Amino acid sequence: MNLSLTVESTSPSASVHITGDLDYVTTAELVDTVTRLLAEQPTLQRVHIVCSGLTFCDSAGLSGLLQIHRKASAAHVSLHLDDRPATLERLLRVTGTFEHLTASDEDGTASSDAGAQRLSDGDDAACPAESSD
Repeated sequence: MNLSLTVESTSPSASVHITGDLDYVTTAELVDTVTRLLAEQPTLQRVHIVCSGLTFCDSAGLSGLLQIHRKASAAHVSLHLDDRPATLERLLRVTGTFEHLTASDEDGTASSDAGAQRLSDGDDAACPAESSD
């Protein structure tokens, strides 16, 4: 239940680097940080959430990412989840939010991420199948 956020802003982009857990206790801090960025910098075009330091994300964290996406979309700002770890990649795919939360770059390619290279569509190796006992 620890979270550290580092914000870098160079108009028209801002990056929020996540280190630690995104869960029920910490999600509001990320949502508040991005909400403040959107309000204080009306010329922003892109917000990059850099997830390379993300160690855990639960349903509250996913809900927070969806809230951020809604706020960014309302402000006409594209949201990018960069350097997603395989665990976040899996969570996004299993919940059907992958396409919704992974914005395209200007050239039409998906945001950069290491997780997508390690976890292909339909690969359940990162999350063992549940027993149906």
